Amino acid sequence: MYKNKKIHFEVSERKILLKVFDVFFVFLSLFFVSYFFDFKYFRFSTTNYYWTLVLALYLNIFGSVFEMYNLQVASSQFQIIRSIILTSSTTVLFYLLTPIYTPFLPSNRLQIVLFFVSIFSSLLLWRIFYVKFLASHRFVKKVVLVCDKDQLEELVLGLITIDPHYKIIGFVNSDGDLFTETKKSSIVSISLNDLENYVRNNHVSEIVIASQKTEAITVSLYNQLIHLLENGFAIREYTQVYEEITQRIPVHYVSRDFYRYFPFSRSNQNQFYLSFVRISEILFSLIGLTVGLLFVPLIFLGNIIGNRGSLFYSQERVGKNGSIFKIYKYRTMVQNAEINGAVFTTVNDSRITSFGKFLRKTRLDEFPQFLNILKGDMGIIGPRPERPVFVTEIAEVMPFYETRHVMKPGLTGWAQVNYSYGDSIEDSLVKLQYDLYYIKHRSIFLDIDIVIKTFSTVLFYRGQ
Repeated sequence: MYKNKKIHFEVSERKILLKVFDVFFVFLSLFFVSYFFDFKYFRFSTTNYYWTLVLALYLNIFGSVFEMYNLQVASSQFQIIRSIILTSSTTVLFYLLTPIYTPFLPSNRLQIVLFFVSIFSSLLLWRIFYVKFLASHRFVKKVVLVCDKDQLEELVLGLITIDPHYKIIGFVNSDGDLFTETKKSSIVSISLNDLENYVRNNHVSEIVIASQKTEAITVSLYNQLIHLLENGFAIREYTQVYEEITQRIPVHYVSRDFYRYFPFSRSNQNQFYLSFVRISEILFSLIGLTVGLLFVPLIFLGNIIGNRGSLFYSQERVGKNGSIFKIYKYRTMVQNAEINGAVFTTVNDSRITSFGKFLRKTRLDEFPQFLNILKGDMGIIGPRPERPVFVTEIAEVMPFYETRHVMKPGLTGWAQVNYSYGDSIEDSLVKLQYDLYYIKHRSIFLDIDIVIKTFSTVLFYRGQ
């Protein structure tokens, strides 16, 4: 049996590796600082073991908020330095301000400096090593694609734009003939007879089958694939790979066969989970409305100066099971913005006022929606509610768009934290893929991930 000598880590494994080694190198650095310097603030002890647990927890939480575990950020030396600075500073600050679970504040300020430098330098050195020697070499996964030649470019772009280390180096034309002129010059066209030798000689990690036509898998190709499978090569189906890497359902590729990817997550029928979610929604909405009251004077003043019109506006949106409800927001556009009819909001939309841009970027315009959450029209997490006119328009050209209405819409969601603001039918398709992924994989862990990424969106001023 053939064994691939190159080790490849999957996306989830890379994130776990980063989290584990972040904590390991921080602890190692603190140990050496304690040993060689007069550093007494943080000590490893069996009696104070919870100090290490809290520090590890803070590192992982704030590392997630500041995108330390976003693989594209982690592979960029410039971006990761910014994330390390923010993560180190916030972790140290919170650790110093929670002396109930952490050591009491030291009287000597040099101890705080040593604590920060230890955390920052250990993360910086480890992550530079990761970028230079691991991300660029060890994590590359070589793949051969079996597909129709007309689909090659679309299929390749669907994967490499998400994971730059997923390298499709060759393809077998399932139409049967050898297709030598590929639009992707780096992708080699492989004849069926040369498939096994090519896979062995180029350390290919897996073969991905993306042909939608069953008859395209000829007996000869089928026998080749079975032989490779028997010799230890991984063979996977494209839509399975796409969903795993992009974390969205490939509805544009599977057409009306989406039922193959469901039933929905069991959490959608789990009464304990749903009750917990509803209680959390009520608590969060009450907290949100209370915090929102603190911003009312600022927003009221900004509205008078920058918006010059009504402070609030309401609009019809489509909710769970297609029911219509009124959503509440702070107004961010000029008066009578849709006098000529409903249109998508676009990037740099001229109808958005100067103060409205600030409200959208900071997401302050969303605070009134806590009233919708309290009423039960919306949840904290779910697909963003769309207007009835757009739902009708999109559903006419997009299969099963209204599938997203099987659950309550949300204040934030998987599509919102993974994709920029959509201003076209094409953007709505991408967001639908994310929404259906959430509906399929809905869980408390995915909810926590969305909440953390929402904080990142607000902190990095990415609202639209």
